[in-house]
Amino acid sequence: LLQDCGADCAKFQKSELEYKFNKKALERPYTSKHSWGKTYGDHKRHLEFSHDQYRELKKYAEEVGIFFTASGMDEMAVEFLHELDVPFFKVGSGDTNNFPYLEKTAKKGRPMVISSGMQSMNTMHQVYQIVKPINPNFCFLQCTSAYPLQPEDVNLRVISAYQSAFPDIPIGYSGHETGIAISVAAVAMGAKVVERHVTLDKTWKGSDHQASLEPNELAELVKAIRTVEKAMGSPVKQLLPCEMACNEKLGKSVVAKVAIPEGAVLTLDMLTVKVGEPKGFPPESIFDLVGQKVKKNIEEDETITEQVVENHVKKVKC
Repeated sequence: LLQDCGADCAKFQKSELEYKFNKKALERPYTSKHSWGKTYGDHKRHLEFSHDQYRELKKYAEEVGIFFTASGMDEMAVEFLHELDVPFFKVGSGDTNNFPYLEKTAKKGRPMVISSGMQSMNTMHQVYQIVKPINPNFCFLQCTSAYPLQPEDVNLRVISAYQSAFPDIPIGYSGHETGIAISVAAVAMGAKVVERHVTLDKTWKGSDHQASLEPNELAELVKAIRTVEKAMGSPVKQLLPCEMACNEKLGKSVVAKVAIPEGAVLTLDMLTVKVGEPKGFPPESIFDLVGQKVKKNIEEDETITEQVVENHVKKVKC
């Protein structure tokens, strides 16, 4: 399904619950409408996939031709994912300031995608300084850890701040907002990785579902991202081949505003700019023509061409 939508990778979340939570956190009563058990531990145990289920998921991903990985939500989960031979580690926002975890994960030598929800720029500098000397293959994702995320809390400008602060690593975006527009905008700002939660039904029980995309939205997002990637193009501004037809039809030329006799020296009030036939001097040449002598009579409304201007040397555009 994800592959049909155009996604490159399916990412899950893997926790070894006794390593992610302490006993009291697991014993905490959990009475939320999203609960799958009386305590938070019961709830999480109900939802957590086993190692065998993860092996099955990875095998299926290989069969359908999509990358498969997970956020390792604690150090033991990272050990398992390393054994599973995932293509990269995802570091969830909750572990981004977990510096021993970062060191151990970086030492595994796999690429790392590090989310930055709940963190400060100062912490992200520390993360960079810890990971970079051990493992240069990592990227940061701008992220705000709220589900669903409101547009005013997205702060896409952090992408630019990360690009300036960390110019030697890719920067991406992990979004929990509704809809696709903000994620597309992130790509237009240069995001190289986009992560979104996906669900089959937003009305299902669980707080993440309403902050997720349904498959049709994911397909639309991927299509929009690929379009924006193409549209980013080149920073060089020039007349493009695709513009030639418009330029031929509607590109303007310098035209005689009045009849100009042979031998006259051109002044600005003799000239105007119109769509002319045939084409003559382009509008940006009008000031260069002032002070030049004409070598034949020019009728009112006639295009000024190179043939009628004495000693004209065509300027070469660099």
